[in-house]
Amino acid sequence: MRNVYQSLLLLIAGATQQELARQVRYLKVENEILRGKLPKRVTLTPKEKNRLAKFAAKLGSALNELATIAHPSTIRRWIREAAGGVKKSVAKRGRPKTKEEIRELVLKMARENDWGYTRIMGELKKLGITPPSRNTIKNILKENGLDPGPKRGEGTWDDFLKQHASTLWQCDFYAKKALTLKGFRDLYILVFLHVESRRVYITPSTFHPNEEWVKQQAVAFLDHVKESDLDIKLLMHDRDTKFTASFDALFDQAGAEMKQTAFRSPNTNAFVERYIQTLQQEVLDHFIVFGEQHMDHIVAEAVEHYHEERPHQSKDNELLIKPPDDRTEKDSENQQLKLHCNERLGGLLKHYYLKAA
Repeated sequence: MRNVYQSLLLLIAGATQQELARQVRYLKVENEILRGKLPKRVTLTPKEKNRLAKFAAKLGSALNELATIAHPSTIRRWIREAAGGVKKSVAKRGRPKTKEEIRELVLKMARENDWGYTRIMGELKKLGITPPSRNTIKNILKENGLDPGPKRGEGTWDDFLKQHASTLWQCDFYAKKALTLKGFRDLYILVFLHVESRRVYITPSTFHPNEEWVKQQAVAFLDHVKESDLDIKLLMHDRDTKFTASFDALFDQAGAEMKQTAFRSPNTNAFVERYIQTLQQEVLDHFIVFGEQHMDHIVAEAVEHYHEERPHQSKDNELLIKPPDDRTEKDSENQQLKLHCNERLGGLLKHYYLKAA
C-alpha cells in the first residue's frame, strides 16, 4: 500500500513539473517575441534592476537561458552589488544640464509668443545670456509640449545682390484692407529696405497711390537717406504700374541707378517682400484698420520695435539699432538684475530687458 501511495505522489509531482515546464517554455517564447519589438538597448531604473536581481538570485545556471533584457553576467553583477550593498558610481557624461533659470526664460518666451527656437536664442543673447544650443532649446520646448516653431529657410540669392548690398535698397507696395464709412478699402504704404543693414523706411499710408503721391514719397525717402548713415546707389522695384517714369527720374537725379526686376523672378526683390510678410503676419493681420492715422500708428510702432527691440537672425541675432546705453551688456555678478518686459500694441509686440532690481 505504501509503495502504491509513493508511486501516486511521484506521478502527480511529475505531472506538475511537466506543466510548469510547459508554462516556462511558453513564457520564454512570449518574452522573446516582445523583446524583439523593443529597442536593442532597454534602459532600466535602479528599482527595476533590484527587482531583477532579487528574482534571479536563485535561478542558478537557468539564468543563462531566461535572461533577455540584459546579459546574464550583468544581472549577476547586480546580484552581487545588491548582496554586498555596493553602489555603482556613475560618471557624469555629456554636456552639463541647462540652468533652471534659463529653462524658465525659454518656456516663458515660448508660451507668451509664437516664436520659434531661433528667435528665442536671439532674445536670450540680447539679454546678455549665452544661449544654449538650438537642439537644447528645441528639446526644452518639446519636453514641455511646445512646438519648436517653423524652420526658416536660408534662401538663395544672386551674386549681384551680395556685391551691392551696402548701397542697395529695395522697395515695394503693400495694401491693407481698411474699414471706412464706405466699407473696406485698400490702404497703401510704400516700403523701402536697405539690404545690408535690413533697416526700413515706410511712407505714410494713403487710399490714393497716384503719381503725385508716389513722387512725394520718393522725395521724402531721399531726404531720409541723406539724414541717415546709409547710402543709396541702386534701387530695385518690381513692375508695378504705380512705379512711374517720374518716380524713377527722381532717383536718377539723385545719382541712384534704378533696377527693375526681371519677369518671373520674384527672388530678386525678396528682401523687402520678406519684411512685408513679417510686418503682415506679426502685426497687421492682428488688427482691423480704421483709416490712415490708425494704420500709420500701427506701422510706426512695428518699425520702432523692428529696429530697436527685435533681434534678427540674418544679423547674428543682434539689434539693428542699439540704444546708447547698451542694455545687452550687464555685469550680473556685481548687481542683482530683474527681467522686465516692454509691450507695444496691446502686448502684441514684446521686448525683454534686464534692469537693476
